[in-house]
Amino acid sequence: MATSRAASSTMQTAIRELFAASVRAKQVFLEENAADLERAIELVAAALANGRKVMLFGNGGSAADAQHIAAEFVNRFVIERPPLPAIALTTDSSALTSIANDYSYADVFAKQVRALGRGGDVAIAISTSGTSPSVVRAVEACKKLRIYTVGLTGGDGGKLRGKVDHLLNVAASRETARIQETHILAGHVLCQLVDEKLYGGKTRQ
Repeated sequence: MATSRAASSTMQTAIRELFAASVRAKQVFLEENAADLERAIELVAAALANGRKVMLFGNGGSAADAQHIAAEFVNRFVIERPPLPAIALTTDSSALTSIANDYSYADVFAKQVRALGRGGDVAIAISTSGTSPSVVRAVEACKKLRIYTVGLTGGDGGKLRGKVDHLLNVAASRETARIQETHILAGHVLCQLVDEKLYGGKTRQ
């Protein structure tokens, strides 16, 4: 019984440490990125108000985040409002696999950007390291098409630092999980405040 209690205590300590690390990553992110997040919200809201769209892309867990955020725009987040145009470039398996097979995996998002993107759109590029070749190459394609870019990164921001128009960087951690936990919070804040800016928080059909 004593051994069981000790094991439970050790596990609870580990749980609390992980929660604390996640909270700290978010707190530091807020201190360092509040102004840039506000600018990103203004950018996305203005693009959507002008009939443009949001494109999102990333790999692994960041692909899941891209799809998650896109769904919040297309369906709804909190308030009832018209669907908003957003697309995750991570979902078309035929496009992804054909590009990777015929060219290289580094081109899987860039080619879709060139096919689907238009000047004035916004691209949200998600990479916990900021160095993913497929994400970096897509951002470079965006620049050529005059598509605005927002980067969600971690650590020192990697190669996306200096390449995106607005960098939202989780500098307090280099752990992928902690960075992703902060990214999805930033994505939720983006969705909610874009909605409020466009629709005033009122219920609309």
